[in-house]
Amino acid sequence: MIAGEVHKVADAILYEGYALYPYRASNVKNRQRWTFGGLYPPKYAPHTGDRSSFQAEMLIECSSDPVVDVTVRFLHLVEEERAGESWQTGIEREVRVSQGASAQSFTFPAWQRVEDGVVQRQEQVDGVIEIMREGLENGHQKLTVRVTNVSGLAQSNQLSRNDASLHALISAHAIVRVAGGEFVSLTDAPAPLKHAIERCENQGVWPVLAGEPLARDCMLVSPIILSDYPQVAPESPGDLFDGAEIDEILTLRILTMTDSEKEEMRQMDERTRRILERTENLSPSQLMQLHGTLRNPHALAADPRSKS
Repeated sequence: MIAGEVHKVADAILYEGYALYPYRASNVKNRQRWTFGGLYPPKYAPHTGDRSSFQAEMLIECSSDPVVDVTVRFLHLVEEERAGESWQTGIEREVRVSQGASAQSFTFPAWQRVEDGVVQRQEQVDGVIEIMREGLENGHQKLTVRVTNVSGLAQSNQLSRNDASLHALISAHAIVRVAGGEFVSLTDAPAPLKHAIERCENQGVWPVLAGEPLARDCMLVSPIILSDYPQVAPESPGDLFDGAEIDEILTLRILTMTDSEKEEMRQMDERTRRILERTENLSPSQLMQLHGTLRNPHALAADPRSKS
């Protein structure tokens, strides 16, 4: 399990763009997902410019052989159809690879069900997680994590975007932890390691230090470029999913919906239902917090180990 601030930020990545205002299935833009970091089947991706894999490389400072643990997370989409309208929802998937495995395959099978007039179907997705380590000078290792969608398709460029997304790893990212060593910041590394950092090749993702400030045992491998130790703003009452839109604007818009629009929002997805319930129950002080807060961008003390 992922704990604390790392979990909050990872979930924000997982669901950013998942649903867009006005959060209703009758709205065309909500019939597909607008998330970041999708990995599509290799027979489909070349036709659209999408990726079928990501690669993350980072440095570990260690005096012996460290233990590495990798958790890959993504959404596996489900297509739902009711009364002639269709939309996509997501199921969270996690695959964990611990020390000792250099490559691990995973499969989530297809299924279909019909219940109370709602047809649901999910297509099979297949993937591979590869972990490679290379010894460097001065007690450092380079760690490479590569995640690839290897799902097969009966057809490729003839698939619609929605159908292809059912075979994709949506919002794919990873949490990498190390014991017996410490990660090196890719953006604030000591001068002697600059050359080694420049040789790290990251494709489709960017690894950043995550967790407690100044701790160096966790890397968040994100499809969105973040700074080290990213945090969810404490003033935010919860996820709104809408492509990094401003919380206050979305909250006020939700509160102005008609009763019929709110009912449709409740019916679209369990997550949009929770957005509505939370928004309608915000206190006056919580609403005031949404105006924003000024912070000192230099408040985080510098890590003396990161300088030389």
